Amino acid sequence: MSKNTKQTSSRIGRLASETLQSSSSSQVAKSLAASALSQRSGDKQTGAQMEDKAARVLASDRYAKETKELAASVLSQANKQR
Repeated sequence: MSKNTKQTSSRIGRLASETLQSSSSSQVAKSLAASALSQRSGDKQTGAQMEDKAARVLASDRYAKETKELAASVLSQANKQR
């Protein structure tokens, strides 16, 4: 597996942290937030399952803007070869 050279930005990191702490955040949003935070160091990349979840969030009208931002960040760190 190739090394991920992209890192989650501080703005997305703050959003992810707030999402995880919020009792009103959905499970989908929290899982995307956790994935985004795990990629702060730059040595981890999005797994296939999370990549699929993020793509479904972006394609749907059901999710809030913040959830879509997390999904976009997670997807941008996906393995391009997959």
